[in-house]
Amino acid sequence: MSDQPNDPIDPGMPATEAGPLDPPDAGTPAEAIKRERDDLYDRLLRKSAEFDNFRKRVDRDRKDMIEWTAAEVLNDVLAIADDFDRALAADAPPEAQHYKAGLELIQRQLADLIKKRGVTTLEALGADFDPHVHQAVAYEEVPGARDGEVVAVLAKGYKLGDRLLRPAIVKVAKAS
Repeated sequence: MSDQPNDPIDPGMPATEAGPLDPPDAGTPAEAIKRERDDLYDRLLRKSAEFDNFRKRVDRDRKDMIEWTAAEVLNDVLAIADDFDRALAADAPPEAQHYKAGLELIQRQLADLIKKRGVTTLEALGADFDPHVHQAVAYEEVPGARDGEVVAVLAKGYKLGDRLLRPAIVKVAKAS
């Protein structure tokens, strides 16, 4: 017969010096496969969530880039519109009136374009000075004006939605 004992192995018995037959956490092959499946499913869910967050971040970054680019272009257009305003405010000789009429037409078209793109002009004259939307270049004593009141607008300020494109450049009244 055989040299090995015929004693059945009791699974509840502690392992002998030779060590356990299976690693302690291996379980049955079906349990190992189930754990691996659960682990892979968990990893899939995490990667899916990471990808969704990545996609949202890319969409937000793209939107921010478009808004930033639009703001840069609109700032350039606003500088041209300001030049037209200054040109039309200057006195023109009678023989240049037909040129002035052409400039007024272009100025209206620029103003319509700016308005159509959602740009709004900041109302500064008579308002209290706000360093978030105004840039003070001078303080002067003005009779009848409140301390901190904007008394002159040297350059208009503009907003695109909630974003400040350019602060209004103003003179502010100071207490006498």
